[in-house]
This record gives sequence, structure tokens and C-alpha cells, in this order.
Amino acid sequence: MDSTRQLKIGRLLQKDLGELIQRQGLQAYDGAMVSVTTVRVSPDLSFARVYVSIFPSAKAKEVKVKLDAHAKMLRFELGQRVRHQLRIVPELAFYIDDSLDYVERIDNLLK
Repeated sequence: MDSTRQLKIGRLLQKDLGELIQRQGLQAYDGAMVSVTTVRVSPDLSFARVYVSIFPSAKAKEVKVKLDAHAKMLRFELGQRVRHQLRIVPELAFYIDDSLDYVERIDNLLK
């Protein structure tokens, strides 16, 4: 169960990371659309799990590799944005959120 502080920081990081990734544009991720769906922060606020949704899902693994490679740069830029709200900018770990693919698969099975 996440605390109120963890939830607030998660929403703040989700908003700012989403803007940073959008600003990089589609060219940075081979024309794939990347959106941050959820950010879960550890209780000590030093680690954040960032769940991203990638469209088209066929490019998900390539985009995740690029996100992992850009994690330090994204953490630095995130630190520039949230330096007045947080003492420590959490380390970022990216995970693919495939919940939309799962919903689509279930929907097709029910048809």
C-alpha cells in the first residue's frame, strides 16, 4: 500500500516525465508514440518504476531499450524540473505497460 506522499510524487513524476518524453518527439523512438501510464515510487523515494505504454506495440522492445539508454539523461532533466519539490530525484526503471494489449486480446476472444 503506497502512502499519500508516494502517490503525490508518483503523479508529479508521471506528468513531468510524460512532458519530457513528448518533447523529445517521435523521431527519438523510431516513430512510436510513448506515454507514461503509471509511476510507482519506493517508500524511501529513491527508486521509481515507470510504466510506459507504446504504440505500436510491435516496437515496444526497441523503445524500451532506448528509454533505458536515456534513463540518466531523463533523470537529470527531471531533476531540473522537480528540484524545488524533491531532495533526491529517484532512479528510473522503465517497464512496458501492456494492459491495453491485454484488454484488446480479451475483447477479441469475447467476440
